[in-house]
Amino acid sequence: MTGHLRTDRQSPSHAGRRTCVGCRRRDDRSALLRVVARAAQEPDTATVAVVPDVEERRPGRGAWIHPTADCFEQAVRRRAFGRALRVSAPLDLSAVRGEVGSSQ
Repeated sequence: MTGHLRTDRQSPSHAGRRTCVGCRRRDDRSALLRVVARAAQEPDTATVAVVPDVEERRPGRGAWIHPTADCFEQAVRRRAFGRALRVSAPLDLSAVRGEVGSSQ
């Protein structure tokens, strides 16, 4: 052992890069929208709400997407949100759809 402690696991060229769940392209975090799964407000529904995390501070597993209608539609078509967030329940994507629609 050489005594070197490496604290930066990613190389500088990869720091802050994430993959869009829609188009599968890598991009800087600043160009992507983070979304997280949140349990439904009504206890009798099995739907899980997927909500934008604009401040990137909500707890839990997140997924990243370009805030464009094309990437959103690709992610919906591929069922990528459920896989990325590891949720098998039906998803309510209305909040993300609204955020994507308002950013254009």
